[in-house]
Amino acid sequence: MSDPSRPYARGLAFRCLSETKYHPGMGIKDDLGSLPHPDMFKMYPGKRFPLPKPKAEGRGLFLALEQRRSKRRYTSGTLSLENLGALCYATQGVTGQSGPFVLRTAPSAGALYPFETYVFVTDVKALDQGLYHLDVREFALVMLQEGDLSNDLYRGCLNQAMAKKAQATFVWTHVLLRCAAKYRNRALRYIFLDLGHVCQNLTLAAAALDLGCCPIGAFLDDELNKLIGVDGVDESVVYLATVGLL
Repeated sequence: MSDPSRPYARGLAFRCLSETKYHPGMGIKDDLGSLPHPDMFKMYPGKRFPLPKPKAEGRGLFLALEQRRSKRRYTSGTLSLENLGALCYATQGVTGQSGPFVLRTAPSAGALYPFETYVFVTDVKALDQGLYHLDVREFALVMLQEGDLSNDLYRGCLNQAMAKKAQATFVWTHVLLRCAAKYRNRALRYIFLDLGHVCQNLTLAAAALDLGCCPIGAFLDDELNKLIGVDGVDESVVYLATVGLL
């Protein structure tokens, strides 16, 4: 983080990402002291107006919302290429153009989309095992590394079993400068919001396809950065989600 060729890496947004990383054998910096536990819900007194709930009929959005859960146990088998394509489209499918901005299935602050999508493939029909990058404009997966990387992914995800058992695992990295050039230090907030939209799209699409999906926020940052081949400063892993057969 002290690289003189990248003085912006000393900025607040970059430091926040760096200082909240997990490292093997040690926790993140914690200077918060004892914290109170607030109530799970906030309630106001006053007249209440019950709302009608939507009917989750067919296989539409509301059924997917009702069935969405973080599912960590997967069966063996092969994920179809059609289903993987549908999941990729749900996360970053191009839906329009506005001037120089490529609009997609998930919203992004300023339509900047300051992240990249990678997919670890363990068992997908017609695809070799390995690490792929999602080319959004061409809607294609580009192989970056061939081979079974499930054990490396498992270790990088703090030995969470679903990372080893999943047929495919989505990984998102931030490209902070893509957003910070416009939004400065507040860009960090927008990146997390953006990826929340993206991952929710993935979880809903998985529910609609009767697939299991589980987001992952706990991982060894530097190990996964190395596995993917990014520098951990200008681009760094910030979120994952496994997908598997139920």
